[in-house]
Amino acid sequence: MNIDTEHLHHWMQAIRKSSNPHRTLDAFWRGQISSKEWLVEELSNHIAEHVDIEIHGGWVGVLASLLFQSNIPVNSIRSIDLDPTCESIANEMNMLEKIENRFLAITDDMCSRKSNADVIINTSCEHLTQSQFDDWLENIDSRLLVLQSNNYKINEHIRIANSLNEFIEQSNIKVKWSGTKELPLYNRWMIIGTKI
Repeated sequence: MNIDTEHLHHWMQAIRKSSNPHRTLDAFWRGQISSKEWLVEELSNHIAEHVDIEIHGGWVGVLASLLFQSNIPVNSIRSIDLDPTCESIANEMNMLEKIENRFLAITDDMCSRKSNADVIINTSCEHLTQSQFDDWLENIDSRLLVLQSNNYKINEHIRIANSLNEFIEQSNIKVKWSGTKELPLYNRWMIIGTKI
């Protein structure tokens, strides 16, 4: 995937303006970027028309920026994150699209947010308890869901999946596609599907 220099400029501005640049740089770890590129690549096989997307657990907006630079026909993206410090960083990261009113970062709790975008992406499934995930899924009314989790055992990961099959069972959606990406420290699981 190619990143154009104008978007790269806004990435650097977002890092520079961040209140914690070191933490913002965590979004650019090889495993983080590789997982997001994988998502964009696979999602492109499931999208044939212009879509509005919500990213739940959107963090600092890197995935949104990659989606805008892909061949996926994106109308707009809303990036939702519980951490209020992410909002300004994500808006700066996606400034080109924000100026065009195609991007908005929002501080909100995804578990209680009603959402009906064409595509809803949640790459933070390991950060939700099963009860929180079930509440989140209950509030979703979307044509397509994209979910990611992993088997990386760290304190902030409160519901990992030890296998892709376990992640599928946790997620309780109708699976159209699923896969595993092996990374140096962990495996990333991904499911593309719809609500049952």
